Amino acid sequence: MKKLTTLLAASLTAGLILSACGKKEEAPAPAAASAPAAATKIVVGLDDHFPPMGFRDDKNELVGFDIDMAREAAKRLGMEVEFKPIDWSAKEAELNGRRIDVLWNGLTITEERRANIGFTAPYLENHQIVIVAASSPIKTKAELAGKIVGVQEGSSAVDAVKKDPAGNALKELKQFGDNVTALMDLSAGRLDAIVVDEVVGRYYAAKKPGDYVVLEENFGTEDYGVGVRKDDTELLAKIDKAMADMKADGAAAKISTQWFGTNIVK
Repeated sequence: MKKLTTLLAASLTAGLILSACGKKEEAPAPAAASAPAAATKIVVGLDDHFPPMGFRDDKNELVGFDIDMAREAAKRLGMEVEFKPIDWSAKEAELNGRRIDVLWNGLTITEERRANIGFTAPYLENHQIVIVAASSPIKTKAELAGKIVGVQEGSSAVDAVKKDPAGNALKELKQFGDNVTALMDLSAGRLDAIVVDEVVGRYYAAKKPGDYVVLEENFGTEDYGVGVRKDDTELLAKIDKAMADMKADGAAAKISTQWFGTNIVK
């Protein structure tokens, strides 16, 4: 009897094991895909030696017209803004390498740049002006022939001079890391002139009215815009909307008046 009971128990155990092995477990339901988090910060790339657009004050803090414009736009977008000084000659690599989100620092809109950068609507009109020392006999672009002229490396001044017939007659087009250094060389007599964005050049010329003269002729008119990555169309649309609202409600005019004494926003 004991032997029979043992056999029945073994048989029952084997049956339960086989039943368990044959049961197919249901796979857990896949987790619902979550939407990507909305960006909460915008990183602005700039040249921090570009007054009055973006530069460092006596306390080494970043200030400027474009700094204030970017802060106001970011506030309207509900985003934090970070300002990141970059090598301006490598600005497109910084932008497309995603180390920054926008270029907002007196960036001239050109067809060459449009190939790699998405631009907002223009917000300022600019000229590439010629500055000479107050003692200089140079009065026209034609008189720059055979002279040494300074420009900032990577700036639109480089292209503006090279495209102009007067630029072909120069002895040398010398490029500098920033406009401040170029102006120092002009004051020291190592340059005969510099070509620079009007908003920057007139800012410096006004600070030292007895040192510099701005020629009546210039190397062309251009527009400033905010640059974003070509595929970042959503951010571009948001900045365009914020800028349009700032122009409409007077915020842009107020910032412009603080820096230029009048509203020069386009």
